[in-house]
Amino acid sequence: MYGIPPQNRWYSVTGNLLLDFGHKAEQISNYERWLDTLNGNTGVSYDVNGVTYTREIVANFPLGVIAARFTASKNCSLNIGVSLDRDRGVISNVAIQGANNITMDIGGSGADAIPFTAGLRVVSNDGTIKADGSALNITKASTVDLFLDVETSFQWSSESDWKAGLVNKLDKAVKRGFESLKAEAISDHQSLMERVALDLGSNNSTSSQPTDKRVSAYASNPNNDPEFVTLSFQFGRHLLVSASRDTGGPGLGVPANLQGIWNDRYNPPWGSKFTVNINTEMNYWLAETTDLPETLRPLWDLMYRSLDRGSEVATKMYGCPGYVSHHNLDLWGDSAPHDSGTAYTIWPSSNLWLSQHMMEHYRFTGDITFLREKAWPLFQDIAAFFDCYLFEFNGKWTSGPSTSPENVFIIPKDGSKAGSKESLDISITMDNSLLREFFSNVIEAAGILGVDLSTDKVLSKVEAYRDGLRPTEIGARGQIQEWRHDYTEAEPGHRHYSHLVDLFPARAMSPLINKTLANAAQKSIELRLAAGGASTGWSRVWTAALYARLLNGDKAYGNIQTLLGRHPAPNLFHNIEPGQAFQIDSNYGLVAAVAETLVQSQAGVVHILPALGSQVKTGSISGLVARGGFQVSIVWQDGLLVEAKVKSRLGNSLKVRVAGGSSFEIDGKGVNEVETTSGQTYTITLA
Repeated sequence: MYGIPPQNRWYSVTGNLLLDFGHKAEQISNYERWLDTLNGNTGVSYDVNGVTYTREIVANFPLGVIAARFTASKNCSLNIGVSLDRDRGVISNVAIQGANNITMDIGGSGADAIPFTAGLRVVSNDGTIKADGSALNITKASTVDLFLDVETSFQWSSESDWKAGLVNKLDKAVKRGFESLKAEAISDHQSLMERVALDLGSNNSTSSQPTDKRVSAYASNPNNDPEFVTLSFQFGRHLLVSASRDTGGPGLGVPANLQGIWNDRYNPPWGSKFTVNINTEMNYWLAETTDLPETLRPLWDLMYRSLDRGSEVATKMYGCPGYVSHHNLDLWGDSAPHDSGTAYTIWPSSNLWLSQHMMEHYRFTGDITFLREKAWPLFQDIAAFFDCYLFEFNGKWTSGPSTSPENVFIIPKDGSKAGSKESLDISITMDNSLLREFFSNVIEAAGILGVDLSTDKVLSKVEAYRDGLRPTEIGARGQIQEWRHDYTEAEPGHRHYSHLVDLFPARAMSPLINKTLANAAQKSIELRLAAGGASTGWSRVWTAALYARLLNGDKAYGNIQTLLGRHPAPNLFHNIEPGQAFQIDSNYGLVAAVAETLVQSQAGVVHILPALGSQVKTGSISGLVARGGFQVSIVWQDGLLVEAKVKSRLGNSLKVRVAGGSSFEIDGKGVNEVETTSGQTYTITLA
């Protein structure tokens, strides 16, 4: 049972911006390339024959253009050949003298193809600009500014509209100039990045080294460069701010995919799409806790596009109302089962997992309008599908056929094909966990919105469905049982922790909620790691987050160090495995894992320093966000809390826990819970 076409559509590249300065490698000295994660700007400088050449680039989100400035320390020393290039699909590629612009039109083929236009404008204060075919040649300039934009058929209804939109943006960019666009871009980027600051200490001898050398040195001695974790933390936040903003108009947002937005191939790894059996979810784990909720808006847009497609899939493939979503989505939200691999294809539960982000958004922000207008309609459609899809088996509500994503078990001796490998089953532990969480979220949301579930034919059943699912079971080795039977795994070190979603990112296995399940979850992790698990970057960082939820700071931070010792490329992008393809999820997941070691709130309490590793005895964090709308800042020394400040954004009741249960005071009083006033800050210190 697969969709047609059998694969989702891929995320491709615009093409190349080619810049020829006429400088040979052997002429260049003092080369430096930099990125400022706080400001969002980047640049290059180097010397040739006594002249210093610089480039500075910004991506201006408010206007939607990329702006670059090129300078030379000696007047009239810049000579640049500028062109746009693509080796396929080019309809026209023309440079126009006088207008000083290059326009490249790209066509598309096949269903839902996206034609687009790339436009570039050149401005020089003193140089000469001449067109030569598809290139602009600038000579004897002291400063050159470039402004670049791309507009596509996805965002516009006609070619004339997107071309007019492109010209309008470039006209505005030229009129305003580089310095104005740069100032606006930096201010916009800072407004998000400055919300959270992390300090884990610094070693000047390592922090001053080039990034590629720091990456190499960290692998051999991670404790010698604590600031590398801080850099990676803020780099991950920078990547989400850069990749996931509202750029396409209402409903047209595009979330971060498997490569964020930084795919450089026509045939990208895994199609550079949205894999929603872990990767897309991991991309956004950091959004709420590190105060970047705006970055979730493109995810909501994709979910609603998948609602339209998924309703058709539910009807035609399952004969059910509502909507369904499988393990991959593309730009259009195509949610049919794809890729012809049973272990990952036949998994109809990604809408359940994605919907967790919506309920969590309300818990962090208190945005009841969002809950009513965005989340609730989606919840209703998901509930309608599973009302149809669930069936009774051995006295329990059961889903299936389904899989535990990408994992395989061995059919036991009493099976019809004993000893062979299989992935399909019913009553999968992950599905049951997601269903229980979803039905609980529906009940919680209904209470907040004042919805009477008893009056709805489908929603009146959600409590019975939740309570009637097979409970999470513990296997013979003391581990969380991944399937309905205690099957033998074909791959004991499998990379997915699907059966542990109730530990992270959900809550039912939290040791503060269910110690028995928490202990079994820990055993599951140990068994995976003993068999060589966590080989991918995203699996390793999920391991770190799971240990943080188990309140084991040393193992959580140790896995963060292992990740950073194995997976970063010289530019800090994480490869899925050392030396293999870039995949961005662990860049993002690292941020969430670090945050989880410092603040947790899934168990109904703001837990300060829940999993602080002994590797980071002293440090500070400001601006993390906890459920209930609390902004948390912490200072610790020698592994102990010095002071935490909690600002109430919503006026909710504040219940606090410190570390492993340390005694503390709130504003000098020996209480662990206070009623708060919105806008007020409360100080927590050890008693």
